[in-house]
Amino acid sequence: MADPTEVRSPVRYLAWLGLQQLPSLAAGVLFGSLWLLAQALMPLVLGWAIDYGINERNWNTLLLCAAGIVLLGALQAVFAVLRHRIAVSNWLQASFRSVQLIGHKISRTGAALPRAISTGELVNTAASDATRIGQIYDLTARLSGALLSYLLVSLLIWQISWGLGLTVLLGVPVCCALLLFIIRPLQARQREQREMAGKMTAVGADTVAGLRVLRGIGGEHIFVSRYRERSQQTRFSGNKVARSVATLEGTQLLVTGGFSVLFTWLGAAMALRGEISTGELISLYGFAVFLVTPVRILSEMVSAAIRGYVGARKTIAVLSTPPAFHDVGITAAPSEPTVLRDSASGATLHPGRLTALVSQLPAASAELAERLGRFDDAVLTEHPVFWGSTDTREIRLAELRRRIVLSEADPQLFSGSLRELLDPAAKNSDQRILGTLENTSSLDILDGLPEGLDHQVTERGRGFSGGQRQRLALCRALLSDAETLLLVEPTSAVDAHTEARIAANLHQARAGKTTLLVTASPLLLGVADEVLFMVDGKISARGTHRELLQLAEYRGVVIRGE
Repeated sequence: MADPTEVRSPVRYLAWLGLQQLPSLAAGVLFGSLWLLAQALMPLVLGWAIDYGINERNWNTLLLCAAGIVLLGALQAVFAVLRHRIAVSNWLQASFRSVQLIGHKISRTGAALPRAISTGELVNTAASDATRIGQIYDLTARLSGALLSYLLVSLLIWQISWGLGLTVLLGVPVCCALLLFIIRPLQARQREQREMAGKMTAVGADTVAGLRVLRGIGGEHIFVSRYRERSQQTRFSGNKVARSVATLEGTQLLVTGGFSVLFTWLGAAMALRGEISTGELISLYGFAVFLVTPVRILSEMVSAAIRGYVGARKTIAVLSTPPAFHDVGITAAPSEPTVLRDSASGATLHPGRLTALVSQLPAASAELAERLGRFDDAVLTEHPVFWGSTDTREIRLAELRRRIVLSEADPQLFSGSLRELLDPAAKNSDQRILGTLENTSSLDILDGLPEGLDHQVTERGRGFSGGQRQRLALCRALLSDAETLLLVEPTSAVDAHTEARIAANLHQARAGKTTLLVTASPLLLGVADEVLFMVDGKISARGTHRELLQLAEYRGVVIRGE
C-alpha cells in the first residue's frame, strides 16, 4: 500500500484517499446518479399518464406510462441496492486504509510518536476518526446523484414554466445557504467534542496501564475522579453537538418544507389560471416533494464532511510526525563482532563481554542503551555511536536490528501462543526454549499453564504478573541470540532469590556474546565482567563491581538500588 503523499492539509489527504479507490468511487457515482435520476423522472411520467392517458382517454398511452412507472421503480430498486453496496465498500476502504496507515506509522516511527501524541489520542484517531473519514466516501454516490437529479428536475420544470424553473434553480441553493448559519457552530462544537474525547481516552489509557500500581499505593480514586471529570466534559460537549445536529435537522425540514409549500402554491395558482395542465400540476407537486431529497443529502454530506475534516486533521497529525530514525544507511555492518562506542558518554562495549552500566540517574542509563540501539537519530547528530569505525546511522537498519537487540525496562508482550511470544522468528527448538526458560527461572510459569508452550497469551500478557512478564521478556531477548544484547533493568520486578538464580545463569547464557546490563542490582553487577559508572551523562569510572565499591558515589547508588 502506498504511503500518502499529501499530509499537508486535511483536504489534500482526503483527496489522496479518494484517488486510492477511484474505480469504486466512480461506480458509486454511476449507480447513485442512476438511482436518483430514476426517481426524478417518476413525477414526469405520472403527469404524462394523467394528461395524455386519463384526460384524453388514450388507454394505450396510459398503459405505456404505467409500464414506464413500473420500469422506473424496478430501476430504482436495482440501482439502490448496487449504490448501497458500493457506498459501504467505499466507507470501509477509506476507514481501513486510514487505520492501516496509522498502524504502519506507529510501527515505523519509534519513540517519536508517543512523545508527540498521547496514547488516548492515537486510540481515538484509529478507532473513531477513521470511521468518520469513511463516511465522506459513503455519501459521495448520493451527493453526485443529488446534484445531477437537481439539474434534471430544474430543466424539466423549466419546460413547464420558466418562472418555476428559475425558482428551483435559485431557491434550492438559497435553502442550502441558509443551513450554513447552523453548520458553522456545528463545526466548532464537533472540534471541541473531538478534543474532549481524546483527553478522556488518554486519561482512561493511563489509568488502565497503571491500575496495578494505583491499587498498590491507594491512588486509584484520584484517577477515577479525573476520568469522571473528563467524561462529564466530553458528555457536555457531546450535548452541544447533539443540539447543533438537532437544530440542523429541524432547520432543514423547515426550510425545505417551506420551499415545497411555496413551490406547490405557485404551481396551483398557475393551474387555476389555466397556464398549466392538471398533469403538469401533479408533476410539479412530485418534483417539489423530490427536491427535499437533494437538500437533505447535501445537509448530510456537509455534516459528514465536518466530522471527516476534523478526523482527517487528527490523522495527518499522526502521519506527519517525523520518525525517530530513518533507514537511509548504505554501509554494511562490521563483518566480525567489534567495539560499540557511544561518543556522548564515552561508554564502550567490548565484544564477547558482559558489561553492566550504573548511573546516578536511571533515565540517563536507559537513554544510553537506546542510543546504542539507534532508536532516535536526533540525539546522534552531535554525538554519534560508532560500531567499530562506522557511524551506526550509516548502517542498514535491518542488519543493525538483527545484530543489536534492545530489551526495554517495560517490554511489550503480544497475543498468540507462548511459543510464538518467546520465539517470534521460530528459529529455536522447544528444548532450547525450555532451557532458556530454566536459565531465566521461568519454568514455574510454564508449570502453571496446562497447555504449556501452546498457551494463548492474552493482550499485553495481562494474565501474568509483573515479575512473570519481565522474566518472559528476558527469555525472549536471550532466545534472539543477538550478537549484542542491551538489557534495561531486566530483573527490577522479581524477588531477590529469583534474581540471584538469573544472575548465576546469565553469564553462561550469553557466553561469547556482547551484553550490556543497565542495572543497579548488586546481584547482577557481581557477575559482570566490567561495570561502567556514569555521572552526569559521562563514564567516570570503570572496573569490576568489587573494585568500584571503593567509590563512595558508586556505593551510594548501588546501596540505594539494593
